[in-house]
Amino acid sequence: MECHPGSVGVGGEDEGVTVGQGEFELRVPARLVTCTPSRLGTWLDCPRRYRFAYVDRPSPPKGAPWAHNSVGAAVHVALAAWWQLAPGERTPESAARLVRERWQPLGFRDDGQAADWRERAADMVARYVEDLDPTDEPVGVERTVALKTDRLAVSGRIDRLDRRGEDLVVVDYKTGRHVLSTDDARGSLALALYALAAARTMRRECRRVELHHLPSGEVIAWEHSASSLARHLERATEISMEVVAAESVATQDGLDAAYPPTPGPLCRWCDYLAHCPQGRLGVPRPTQPWAGLPADIVSTVDEHLE
Repeated sequence: MECHPGSVGVGGEDEGVTVGQGEFELRVPARLVTCTPSRLGTWLDCPRRYRFAYVDRPSPPKGAPWAHNSVGAAVHVALAAWWQLAPGERTPESAARLVRERWQPLGFRDDGQAADWRERAADMVARYVEDLDPTDEPVGVERTVALKTDRLAVSGRIDRLDRRGEDLVVVDYKTGRHVLSTDDARGSLALALYALAAARTMRRECRRVELHHLPSGEVIAWEHSASSLARHLERATEISMEVVAAESVATQDGLDAAYPPTPGPLCRWCDYLAHCPQGRLGVPRPTQPWAGLPADIVSTVDEHLE
């Protein structure tokens, strides 16, 4: 679901929200905005990238596919399919087979690297499911949840929703190269919104969120309080109002003014770098599509190419 202004929120009166400060302060009508956590995250990363992805029609062509995205996609799809099997068929061997069947060799340096990573991903998923109880049915797999306030309507799809005792737990699979910490789980706006939406959709308490990092086998968890979830929801509402404000600025001053770039380290990973002169200034050489793979697999030749 895309993030866009809709009708006036519950309560009838359009009170409005102020965003920005000083000469950049703008009063935005308090309209209901629908969005997904990923779309809000894109705005936070870079308004210019947000414009390329969600505003421009047609969107500018993306760059080459990323190998690490291919790994992540295969792992997520295989795990979703694994839970669709009969409990007796949920074995490590079947998990590895599902990865191989759904493998897409996109973004890799060559066929050899793609084949190495196919087996790496298959082994990764097989090791992960060894610690799962195949008879412990999740509440949902790739489950869409949603919640609505008088300002914001947010929906998203959770990798896995578990039941632990009487409560629900949001499980998010991670396959990236970076080591995760408790701060990643605690500070994730997306996970907090998933927890709120799961509680609203399933009518059951949901405060625990977990990042399951398959490369390391680590589970990073955080138990939210009612107040911490409320703070995340307030932040999501503020971001959505910034998006609405940008639409008003675009009407008055044009798209470039409404969606400025945010140059920084993320630029080297941006799908739209070729269309952003400001971003290219900080990226003297193109990032190789396989550079996001964990360093123990990427060869010294790859490091030299970077």
